[in-house]
Amino acid sequence: MSDPIVLICPAMAVPGAFYRPLVAGFAERGWEAEALPRRGFVKGEPVASRTNDWSYADETADVARAVERVRSERPDRPVVLLGHSLGGHLAVANQLTGTPADGVVLVGAGAPWFRLYPHGGAHILLLNALVRASNATRGFVAPPLFGAPGARTIMAEWSRFSMRGTPPWGPGRVSQPTLAVHLQSDHYAVSAATKWFGERFVDPDAMERWVYAQHAAPEGGTTDHLHWVRTPAPVVERVLTWWKDQ
Repeated sequence: MSDPIVLICPAMAVPGAFYRPLVAGFAERGWEAEALPRRGFVKGEPVASRTNDWSYADETADVARAVERVRSERPDRPVVLLGHSLGGHLAVANQLTGTPADGVVLVGAGAPWFRLYPHGGAHILLLNALVRASNATRGFVAPPLFGAPGARTIMAEWSRFSMRGTPPWGPGRVSQPTLAVHLQSDHYAVSAATKWFGERFVDPDAMERWVYAQHAAPEGGTTDHLHWVRTPAPVVERVLTWWKDQ
């Protein structure tokens, strides 16, 4: 089987350019990777505002179009979606409602449901309250709040997910091969949240879970929710091994 093309779905409020080290890491191993643009975080394009709004479904459609584009340009190559954090939500939503890729990698992707977090999910409840207040008063989530500048609808959908544990996409489980990477030092997507997310939205027969332990990080590296991207070699290696095992 040909090596796949990896499409990276960025985390909430993170521009695609942040993933340059990850793209380069795949290139060093002979794979092609591309970081997809995160709507509202592309230089020169409109940001979220009272009049500029979008939803999970809109961003999922962006992912589906990217899969379709790559399939059209390179029909001989499999496509793997690598979803980081909220990008993992979009990858799963695409597999269930859009144009499915041939495989999925979830990194630091957990359900934001407050019941899955320590201390009663107090920090999730606080974020939820701030999101709702900003949406009500400003018509979007304004800086410097979490996810800002965040579009009103997608942030409201995230808020409902965090309160009810119900995602803003339809029922079903991903049936394509899926690798879930839990980052040991991840305080945003804790172990319980990533496990619950995988068990709820991925077919057990399709799922493989890997814990990226801090001791496995390269010198100067980390398994932090965001900064693992700076030294991504261990994740890249695990993805290559997983795909070859398919």
